[in-house]
Amino acid sequence: MSALPDIRDADVNGRTVLVRADLNVPLKNGKVSDATRIQRFAPTVRDLLQRGAAVVVMTHLGRPGGEFHPAYSVEPVAEALAREIGHDVIFVPDCVGAVAERAAGHLGQFRQGEVLLLENLRFHKGEEENSRNFALRLSVNGDIYVNDAFSCAHRAHASTHAIAQLMPSFAGPSLLEEVAALTAALDKPVRPVAALVGGAKVSSKISILKNLATRMDHLIIGGGMANTFLAAQGHDVGRSLHEADCIPIALDILAVAAASNCHILLPDDVVVARKFAEDEPSSVVGVGEIPPDMMALDVGPRTVARIEAVLGTCRTLLWNGPLGAFETRPFGEATFAVANKAAELTEAGKLTTIAGGGDTAAALAAAGVADRISYLSTAGGAFLEWLEGRALPGIEILRTNTKRLEDA
Repeated sequence: MSALPDIRDADVNGRTVLVRADLNVPLKNGKVSDATRIQRFAPTVRDLLQRGAAVVVMTHLGRPGGEFHPAYSVEPVAEALAREIGHDVIFVPDCVGAVAERAAGHLGQFRQGEVLLLENLRFHKGEEENSRNFALRLSVNGDIYVNDAFSCAHRAHASTHAIAQLMPSFAGPSLLEEVAALTAALDKPVRPVAALVGGAKVSSKISILKNLATRMDHLIIGGGMANTFLAAQGHDVGRSLHEADCIPIALDILAVAAASNCHILLPDDVVVARKFAEDEPSSVVGVGEIPPDMMALDVGPRTVARIEAVLGTCRTLLWNGPLGAFETRPFGEATFAVANKAAELTEAGKLTTIAGGGDTAAALAAAGVADRISYLSTAGGAFLEWLEGRALPGIEILRTNTKRLEDA
């Protein structure tokens, strides 16, 4: 696998750098309500400015379906980005056409030290169609293209794929950091390596589980999907969420793991309740003792102790998905306990912990350990597709780009 071209190795002085970011952030009352993605991206802009570049940022926001919708305008993002980088950001009310070209032309005159944020890419159908024509129109906004949006790299869109065939193209620091973290966890881990996979349904993570079963030393399965595996082993899971039609798939994954010398850890005790509700009375039972009128909503303390013991023997942990219904008290106790153990081992230098996925990020934040692990990915679909072992088009195109910086 060839190395990705790094924008930090390029001479950007006096050039306009067109950066694809993922600033798809939540808005509330016209303001950014969670600036995490902006905060992670800001160092890329600051570094380019310090090296003498002008910066044009492009992003999407939501799913406007190729049409203009004021609610999906990225104008509020410009203000939030300006705060994070400590520098003015000029909002451009379109990403292509005369308005954008005039703004880019202004940069062409002044070059250094200016930042533009283009309007939502997805206001144009050509973006999601991976249109070469749309990519050409985007490309006039800069001399050099940088993809710093790992979370969008699984999409072959005009701003992540087609454009990288038209300009000298590089990977940005955030994207490279994410690739390095996932490579360290999945492709070149320090062993022993464990993966903790939770979530509601086996059907949503079949490819992930099969891929991990061939790569991990330990595969820890929690969440609702664990109930399907328990059912596959002949346990009566009562009213617990499970997928009876996925029992053959669960058995296949168990067989793949056995053939690959991957130890699968399933719950041996669970927290059960009659209703899935806040502060619902609950109890702990063995997996062979789930009452027919109850549902398993978290793993129990014996299982937590087994997981913690496995982590104590490992050097690398890859985490995707909670162990239980952590959003509803008291069904987050197992997730929080294991999260704190992973953080403790990470801080002691005994474990590299790499986590990702929306629910995972929320669970680790709720446990108070989001900043105590090695790496927390903000990517969703791209993170999951990497776990499946898929090539991501937005990354692969950077490896094969032949445009040279001297041609810019």
